[in-house]
Amino acid sequence: MSEPFGHERRQLLRLAAAMAAGSWLPRGAHASPGWGFDPFGIGVASGAPRPDSVVLWTRLLAPGWFDSIGEDPVPVRWEVAHDEAFSRVARRGSTLAMPALAHSVHAEVAGLEPDRWYFYRFIAGGQVSTVGRTRTLPAPGAPVNRLRLAYASCQRWDHGYYGAYRHMREEQPDLVLFLGDYIYEYPTAFGAVRSHPSVTVVRTLAEYRERHALHRSDAALQAMHASCPWLLTWDDHEVQNDYAGLIPGDSRPLGFNQVQEFMVRRNAAYQAWYEHMPVRVSTLSRASSGALEVQVHGRWRFGALADLVLLDGRQWRDVQACRSSHGAGSLIDPGSCAALHDPSRTLLGAAQEQWVDATLADAKGLWTVVGQQGLFGKRDNLPGPGERLYNDGWDGYPAARGRMLDGLRRHAVSNPVFLGGDVHENWVGHIKADYERPDSANVGVEFCGTSITSRARGADRVAQRLAENPHFVFADGYRRGYGVCDFTPGGLTTRLRVVSDVTRPDTGIETLAAFGVRPGEPRIERL
Repeated sequence: MSEPFGHERRQLLRLAAAMAAGSWLPRGAHASPGWGFDPFGIGVASGAPRPDSVVLWTRLLAPGWFDSIGEDPVPVRWEVAHDEAFSRVARRGSTLAMPALAHSVHAEVAGLEPDRWYFYRFIAGGQVSTVGRTRTLPAPGAPVNRLRLAYASCQRWDHGYYGAYRHMREEQPDLVLFLGDYIYEYPTAFGAVRSHPSVTVVRTLAEYRERHALHRSDAALQAMHASCPWLLTWDDHEVQNDYAGLIPGDSRPLGFNQVQEFMVRRNAAYQAWYEHMPVRVSTLSRASSGALEVQVHGRWRFGALADLVLLDGRQWRDVQACRSSHGAGSLIDPGSCAALHDPSRTLLGAAQEQWVDATLADAKGLWTVVGQQGLFGKRDNLPGPGERLYNDGWDGYPAARGRMLDGLRRHAVSNPVFLGGDVHENWVGHIKADYERPDSANVGVEFCGTSITSRARGADRVAQRLAENPHFVFADGYRRGYGVCDFTPGGLTTRLRVVSDVTRPDTGIETLAAFGVRPGEPRIERL
C-alpha cells in the first residue's frame, strides 16, 4: 500500500505543493501523447474561491473511471476565460498530473478579478475537458446584494440517484456548501437502488480512490460541480462510520480496531479525499507523528454581506463519551454518563476551537454562516421524562457547544446561521443561549439538512422528537434533497427542496417548506 509515512509522506506534501505551482514542468512537457479516449471521465470542479483566485480540479483516468492512466506524469494545460467560447482568455497555465496523487490536478489560478464569473477547461493527451463555470468572491467589505448558497450532505451511492443535483443546478447558486459524507465506505446495501463493485468495507488507498471515482461518475453530480465553486467539509463516512480523531468507530472490518492500523486507513482516506476535491494544496501542509492531517476548516468572506465559516468536527475530536462496545455512535442517558460532562472534552480540537473564537471575533459580514457536519442544537430523543442524547454529535460534547455559544455572545456575532447535515432529516430551529433553560435568548438559527440519497432511520418518530424539543420549529425525516439559502441585506430566505423519488435519476422536485429570518432578529418565520 502506498502510504504517506516518514520520507514518503514529506515527499507527497512537497509534490502536491510543486504541482499547484507548476514548478515540476520539465522542458518540452507541454506536449503529451494523443489518446483515443476521454481522460476527463469523472468531470471537472472548482473550489476554495478568493477575490483574486480559485482552485480548478480534475483527475485523469482511463476508460471505466477506475483504471489508472499509467505510471508516468502527464502534462495538463488549463485555461480560464471570460466567455464560454474561450475567445477572451484571462489566464492559462500548465502542470503535471502525477501518479503518486492519482493523476489529480489542483491548479491554483491567481490574478483574477473579484466578483466575476469565469469559464475554465483542461487539455491533455489531445483531449479537451468539459467546460466548467466558476466565480471569484467579492472583495472584502464590498457591497453585495445577494448570496445564493446551496447546502447538501450524505450522498450514499447505492441508496439512490443524484437527481437532486440536476435541480440544484437550475437554482444557479453562487456557491455549494457540502457538509460531509461525500462517499460511504460500506459495501452495497441491502435493497440497493444501484450497486457498486466492492463487496467489502473500503480500507485501502486504491479502494478509497475507486469509491470516489464511482461517486464522481454520476452525471448530475458532475454537472453541479462544473456549474459553480464548492466549499467542502467532511464527516465520518469519508473514512469510517463514527470514527473520532485517530480512534476507529465501528468494528468493521475486523482487524482495523487498533490505533496504528486505523491511522494507516485514515491516511489513505485523507489522501484520496484530497485527490478528489477542489481544495488548495495548503490543506495538506499539516502532518505529525505519522498521521496525514488535512486542514478542512476555513473562512471565506463574501463582500460585506456574509462570512462563511467551515468547521471540521472529525479530525481532532475526543472519543465519544460512554460509547457502546459495538461502536461509537449511540443514544446515552446524560444522567448516567459522567464523561459527558467533562469540561475539557472537545469536538473540534483545542487548536481549531481557538481559531474559531478568533474568527468569530473578526467576523465582519452582516450574516455569519457556520457550516458544520451535524445538528448543532440539543435534541432529546426520549419522549416524556428523562433524556436520551446522541453521543456522536454536538449533544455528546456539551462543554464544546457551550464554548461556541459563549463565543457567539461574547463577540456579538452578527446574525449567526448554522447549516448542518449527517442526520438524513430536515431540522429547523433556534440556537439558544442555554439549552438547559428553554426560556433563554435566541442567539442564532440553524437549518440542518436532509440527505441527497442516504436513507433515514426513525422518520416516523420525528414528530415526537419535535414536540420534545420546542426550540426546533420544523422537522421532516421522509424526504431527500438539499437546501437553498438566499442572503440579502434585508433578510434570509431558506427553502427546503425535496425530490419526489430518489430511485429515479429523472425525479421531480418541490419545496417542502420555506423560512425567513430578518437581520438583527434571530427568529424563524414560516413563509
